[in-house]
Amino acid sequence: MCGGMRGAMQKYYLAVDIGASSGRHILVHMEQDRMVLEEIHRFPNRMVEKEGELCWDVEQLFQEIKAGMRACADAGKIPVSMGIDTWGVDFVLLNKKGGRIGNAVAYRDRRTEGMDQYVYQVIPEEELYLRTGIQKQQFNTIYQLMALKQKNRGELFNASALLMIPDYFHYLLTGVMANEYTVATTSQFVDPVAKQWDMELIQKLGFNGKLFQKILPPGSVLGELTEEIRAEVGFSCKVVLPASHDTASAVMAVPAGGEVGKTFGAVENPLYISSGTWSLLGTELTKADCSKQGRLHNFTNEGGYAYRFRYLKNIMGLWMIQSVKKEIGKDLSFGQICSLAEKEEIASVVDCNDKRFLNPQNMTREVQKACAESGQQVPKRMEEVAAVIYRSLAVCYAQAVKELENLTGKCFERIHIVGGGSNADWLNRLTADASKKYVLAGSVEATAVGNAMAQMLADGVWDGLYQARECVSHSFPVRSFWPGEEEKNG
Repeated sequence: MCGGMRGAMQKYYLAVDIGASSGRHILVHMEQDRMVLEEIHRFPNRMVEKEGELCWDVEQLFQEIKAGMRACADAGKIPVSMGIDTWGVDFVLLNKKGGRIGNAVAYRDRRTEGMDQYVYQVIPEEELYLRTGIQKQQFNTIYQLMALKQKNRGELFNASALLMIPDYFHYLLTGVMANEYTVATTSQFVDPVAKQWDMELIQKLGFNGKLFQKILPPGSVLGELTEEIRAEVGFSCKVVLPASHDTASAVMAVPAGGEVGKTFGAVENPLYISSGTWSLLGTELTKADCSKQGRLHNFTNEGGYAYRFRYLKNIMGLWMIQSVKKEIGKDLSFGQICSLAEKEEIASVVDCNDKRFLNPQNMTREVQKACAESGQQVPKRMEEVAAVIYRSLAVCYAQAVKELENLTGKCFERIHIVGGGSNADWLNRLTADASKKYVLAGSVEATAVGNAMAQMLADGVWDGLYQARECVSHSFPVRSFWPGEEEKNG
């Protein structure tokens, strides 16, 4: 049974969820043993070019964070706590006075090209995976820091602290520097056994170990808002660290028990796809799998809530659709694009994991070129390009599911799809058909839900993660898709 309100006053928990294209403030409270969400503020996010680098505008993002907090005060709904989640791998450097050094460079910037070879001169790729369990992605923090070291521009020499992006925002709110565990693991510098920074690795690569702050698990109370922030937003509250990596928060909110479990069977370690700009497909492990086979299939062991491991694979995801929308589908919603694509018969597919799709100058042309190079029908209209991408994603999902089953020795009956991409019904049906699994789609707001769950668990609303997931399962609807069949009600 879910927990309810404690005392006469309604308790609100503020989840600030910032993705690569937008951010939002979601207030969460309990009503009749169900979680209730209220979007209080939404704002855009995008990469901008500064001094020849592709960057995040962290100053503007922090202004939006405070604007959303003021909206809570204006609505008379003061949260007892708040927490921020974002994407992983990116960071800022701070000087001795706590000021930021340089730009908040984005992972899609090309500065990391070739940096893997400098890392492997010090530690072979095989040994690096054995030590960290983190998949090779050219944009991981380890390669970003190596790029700074090779350019020798002084940022590393003058820096006193390294904070991942959500850590930086939490620091601006509280004045307290710390590294949250789940987002820290995306750096490829964390020991999966000790759950702490691998200082031997850090120093071996020539980085200053003093840059790295104490690692705290999700659910930790970081502190109260500073006096300056209180004056700006109109209230005070605790800052409680969520699973600050957005995928870690989304995975917390996979509805694997409760009402879903009664209907479809309870699952302790579900197969999930956190579907958004990226698609993260995996399951949960209690111990990291740093085996050679895991490395060869490019699976990663990112940290999760309660020191679980998110054993997953990164797939390019809806970034490809988002890019095409900007290029040739600007007046259409994502729902309209998906509906139009469904009517197309083009059967061409591309490898979504090909690095050519990471940050091409034009995604539409890149998809067309890939189809032409492989001798397939070349999509011409926007609907055809989108159809190729959706079909390709489903094929990539199915391949990754087979790899995961072989690596874990488990046979999964269903796939839970959470996040904004769970709204793409045609993609859900394609995924069911390609994987021969039935698909449960929802909740759409999984990341914000998981963010709030960590805060609410810290506040004693539930006894543990299992009970919290049971609450999620009957708080939000899911839609089910069978291979070869139309959508069914979940």
